[in-house]
Amino acid sequence: MNSYFKLIAILFLSFFLFFSILLATSFIYLKVSLPSVSKLKNYNPDQANLVYDVNGNLVGFIGPVRRIFVPIDKIPPHVIQAFLAAEDANFYKHKGIDFWGLLRALYKNIIHGKVVQGGSTITQQVVKSLILSPERTLNRKIKEMFLAWQIEKYLTKDQILTIYLNHIYLGEGAYGVEAAALTYFNKHVWELDLNEAAVLAGLPAAPSKYSPLENYNLSLARRNYVLKRMAEVGFISPEKAQAISSQPIHLNPKNVNIPAYAAYFLDAVKEELKKLFPAEVLEKGGLVVYTTLDLNWEKKAYENLMNTISRMFVNREPPEVSVVCLSNRDGGVRVLIGGKNYLQSPYNRALLAKRQPGSAFKPFIWAKAIEDGVVFPDDIIEDEPISLPGGNQGKDWTPGNYDGQYLGPISLKDALAKSRNVVAVKLALMLGKERIYNMVQRLELNIPKDLNYSIALGTYELTPMELTRSYTIFPNLGNMVKPKFIEEVRDGLFAKAPIYKANVATKPVISPYTASVMNDFLQAVVLYGTGTCARALGVPAAGKTGTTQDYKDAWFVGFTPTYTCGVWVGYDVGKTLERGETGGRIACPVWLSVMKGTNHIPQGFPVYIQPLNNSTKEGLENQ
Repeated sequence: MNSYFKLIAILFLSFFLFFSILLATSFIYLKVSLPSVSKLKNYNPDQANLVYDVNGNLVGFIGPVRRIFVPIDKIPPHVIQAFLAAEDANFYKHKGIDFWGLLRALYKNIIHGKVVQGGSTITQQVVKSLILSPERTLNRKIKEMFLAWQIEKYLTKDQILTIYLNHIYLGEGAYGVEAAALTYFNKHVWELDLNEAAVLAGLPAAPSKYSPLENYNLSLARRNYVLKRMAEVGFISPEKAQAISSQPIHLNPKNVNIPAYAAYFLDAVKEELKKLFPAEVLEKGGLVVYTTLDLNWEKKAYENLMNTISRMFVNREPPEVSVVCLSNRDGGVRVLIGGKNYLQSPYNRALLAKRQPGSAFKPFIWAKAIEDGVVFPDDIIEDEPISLPGGNQGKDWTPGNYDGQYLGPISLKDALAKSRNVVAVKLALMLGKERIYNMVQRLELNIPKDLNYSIALGTYELTPMELTRSYTIFPNLGNMVKPKFIEEVRDGLFAKAPIYKANVATKPVISPYTASVMNDFLQAVVLYGTGTCARALGVPAAGKTGTTQDYKDAWFVGFTPTYTCGVWVGYDVGKTLERGETGGRIACPVWLSVMKGTNHIPQGFPVYIQPLNNSTKEGLENQ
């Protein structure tokens, strides 16, 4: 009998030793073979770079992953409680594995005949998302549980929850609660109410299925389930859960995708960022970029100009269009439209397309002639036929006026208002090529030094941005302001100081006196010249039209004291606008529609410096 008990004891001891060795071996194997959890200690995920407009509106996300990291102390308790109730109510009690939760989930799934509740803890979900593959095998599940237990020893509960709430996929391309809050509600996570928090907390189980943008009714039911769970675990009262369950979900998903009308601007911002930061910094993300764009104006300007183009080109192919609107004060690009349809053509004509400006270049010839004292503002010049050597095939060049007529003696002011080509060429001849090139250099335009006198008629190609930037010398008392797309960049939403801040860069080109005279002249273009359509803006404005040979390009660059906006209309290649479709008839109405998109136009045009009178003129002549 004793031998029998001894045998039983030996067998039991052997089995225990074998099981212990097996368990220890398995533990050592898992300890050695499983990935380390140490990388979670300094959790620093890839993020999106956020882009905001000048008024603090979110324009869009730059980067491959739409994630914005937020620390746990910036996430409200009701948002945290909603996720805990939906995913792991015992999170702060278990050690990474919730055995009671597993049993409860198994029971409910058996009762309902389908999977209605998962058994994985939030810690296990962190393992699944960041360390292991999502495959569903017993071996992987064992590894997941072991790693979850390890993580609980290595990180605090708040650290684990921070990782979870920032890393989890919540549908529509959004990772983490901050990106999801912006995507679905256009709010920061700390601005969410309980209704919205419950919607987001319902997403981890099946982000596509429960997306309120895709399946509103399913999302509503899932939200109500989350509210019910919050009441069951004591986070909120049953009455509050019931009250919110009867409410609709108010979505504001305008930032799910970058708006097409702002895409040209976003491309320009990307290029600027590449100049400012190394590629690895941009790829890692997390930057907050505050730009010069006025998103509301950009949207309204695009809608208005498309309506205008559609009305003008009924039953025929609409031309392309580009718009640049600059703040005269600091050069901030408030509106940038590089074409009529970004999705069809992302080519940014506003920045890249070089086109002849036509008569829109004339103000710089007038300004240089006045600046250098070649003429005086009240001079009279003969508008008459002229011929110059140097034309094609040995023939003389005979520049003519657009209307084929000659008005005889005409003031400089009226000659610009009525865009007389002959007067422009005469002024160019009086200046000489060297002085004209000096003006070109001061405007920083890429025009060759061996230019010819056709420059007075705008035959050298410029981009809309270059031409619009050059016009800022008139409202800015002779100073040209450098355009900018970015105001400042911060390293995260909660950074206290910028890591980059743009300066206002200006350059004197002409004197305040000349700028004042030109403001007066260019207002005449609008009052009674080729740009009278701009009078409909309802406030004093100034500018100049431009039309090129064969009606290939139509321009209007106009300004108020606050903004300078340039508009180009035309086809890319192989086609021209129809006869008679000039800058005044085509581009000016588009400019007007763009300017009507903003409410920031002052109700008056200041007189900067009074134009010289005859006595002052005589005094200068005697100097």
